Amino acid sequence: MSDTKPEVWLRGPVEGVPALLQPVAHALLQAQEEIHVLLQDFPADKLWERPAGVASVGFHLQHLTGVLDRLFTYANGQTLSKQQLQYLIAEGAANENITAAHLLHAFDMQVTHVLTILKNTDEKTLTEARTVGRSQLPSTLLGLMFHAAEHTMRHTGQLLVTVRVILS
Repeated sequence: MSDTKPEVWLRGPVEGVPALLQPVAHALLQAQEEIHVLLQDFPADKLWERPAGVASVGFHLQHLTGVLDRLFTYANGQTLSKQQLQYLIAEGAANENITAAHLLHAFDMQVTHVLTILKNTDEKTLTEARTVGRSQLPSTLLGLMFHAAEHTMRHTGQLLVTVRVILS
């Protein structure tokens, strides 16, 4: 995040995103910016470190990508694929072959994909029922999209603290 730019939500609407979904787009773009700044020059050997037993930086980066994929799968009225379930199981497992750059790229690609979905969402459909998980818990399209935004920001905050503890 640049000191000269206001936060994303104060920069105006994201082009093409419906008005009611602007907060979702703003939150995702804000998280993306903050995470990139936070992880500039982050030491590769610290990616899977778990200070005080908390989740690693690698976990948060994997989870951010995975949760967006899963929540927008549910938003699309679908169930998770075997690949998505395998990804979920692998989130946070230390893997020295995975780099922060790789995880950042995957997150960037997922944010781009989600923004495309937002741009193609008809606001009239936002209250349509959706279900979540194997238990088919009730939600709505808007509920899932909003949760994706707030969950992303929650993990961005946790990531920020974890990085600061590791680097202190």
